[in-house]
Amino acid sequence: MIAGLAHLEAGAGRPAVVLLSGGLDSTTTLAVAIRAGWRCYALSFDYGQRHRAELDAAAIVAATLGASQHRTLCLDVSAFAGSALTDTGIAVPETELAGIPPTYVPARNTVFLALALAWAETLGASDIFIGANALDYSGYPDCRPDYLAAFEAMANLATKAAVEGARVSIRAPLINLSKAQIVSTGLELGLDLATTVSCYQADANGRACGRCDSCRLRKKGFAEAGQPDPTRYRG
Repeated sequence: MIAGLAHLEAGAGRPAVVLLSGGLDSTTTLAVAIRAGWRCYALSFDYGQRHRAELDAAAIVAATLGASQHRTLCLDVSAFAGSALTDTGIAVPETELAGIPPTYVPARNTVFLALALAWAETLGASDIFIGANALDYSGYPDCRPDYLAAFEAMANLATKAAVEGARVSIRAPLINLSKAQIVSTGLELGLDLATTVSCYQADANGRACGRCDSCRLRKKGFAEAGQPDPTRYRG
């Protein structure tokens, strides 16, 4: 049994919106959902992040995996500043830090899930997939299971579809997996993980820095999975 599919019901061709950044976790989540039989609509965001390489990767992933549709919404949250991912005046840390790191983007998953919810309602979809992970992650508060449960509860109060009986489910099939298990799941699903971009400060060609927290977690995942790391790093 593929780890990411262990507790996921069959989609049976039903539509679902999948948040897709172009990174390892979201790509694996999309593959898990498609393999389980969901008809997937991938949603990415151009939110003023440091680079577009992950968006280029998301487009390739969506096309390769056969998403029913892929949309990228422009949403520049850099106007609010406060994050190293959207403000070039804040350095991306290259050593492990205690607490919530400066790469946290204020309310990012809440904003993304809200827009995914709106698209899902127009599609007649009751399911939204997110690649959130609560084990090997950077301590972001909007990746926790209790946060996702709270958003699901809100979604079922806030939408016409849910009030009329189409209950919304927020699905995070990777939530309890280690990064090594996510790597293994992706490889079992036949993914070319070299096409994914996880680095917080990748260059224009998608080559990773190898030093940021996301790169360190990704390297750790491949090492602990006993798999060669196909990530393209800068020289």
